[in-house]
Amino acid sequence: MLSRKVVEIGSGRGSCERAQGNSPGDLPDVPVMPETLLLMDLSAQEESVDLEKMTLVVLSDPGATIQIFRLAARERAFGEERPNRMEDCISALGVQACVEAVSRRTISRAKDKPVIVQAWSHARETAENCKVIAEELAENVGPNEAYLTGLLHELGSLPTILEWEPTAAVSSDPVFAGLKLAEEWFLPQCVVDYFSELLNLKAADQWTGILRQAHKMSESPTFGSPLDDKQESRVIAFGKS
Repeated sequence: MLSRKVVEIGSGRGSCERAQGNSPGDLPDVPVMPETLLLMDLSAQEESVDLEKMTLVVLSDPGATIQIFRLAARERAFGEERPNRMEDCISALGVQACVEAVSRRTISRAKDKPVIVQAWSHARETAENCKVIAEELAENVGPNEAYLTGLLHELGSLPTILEWEPTAAVSSDPVFAGLKLAEEWFLPQCVVDYFSELLNLKAADQWTGILRQAHKMSESPTFGSPLDDKQESRVIAFGKS
């Protein structure tokens, strides 16, 4: 009998090729760090995959995280229900399908702008800070949800940093764009709620408050000063110096 940390996962319910074409605005794939793909590929070759370990690998990379959530949305892996846990997505889709999803584009340190690598590092650091803050609050804030919110908190800046062609499907405003992508890519509710708070669509400021604290912990000169209020956060973009 398998332990909770180990799960037998087949090749997946279907290939990513079949699922492609239904993404909002046919937006490009989000790149993934090469080391993330390598670790996932090695794990996929094992008969017994450690689901917890695989999940940690994926969640260390905002690109891999987005690609798998996008695949789950295309495949309708959870019907009309919004997935909130990466391990559920990996189990439902299968490891091989997830590897295919993240392998569509990797970040080349030689060709891609360094700002992309810096942005991914900033997202991961912010996510870790958010998780620590949530654990210290000991309130109705899930550490894993806080991590996801931090990891994807600059989602709306992807079109700029990745130099996507302008499209009517995504607003030029990073906050509006973030909400649009979070909703249409069927990302976890905590990410949707974060952008809704920034747009004053929700009275609560649970996630924006956590992000403000997370940025204060970072003190990263690359990405400017921490968030002071919702209005300031509207102009934050990946790679801003």
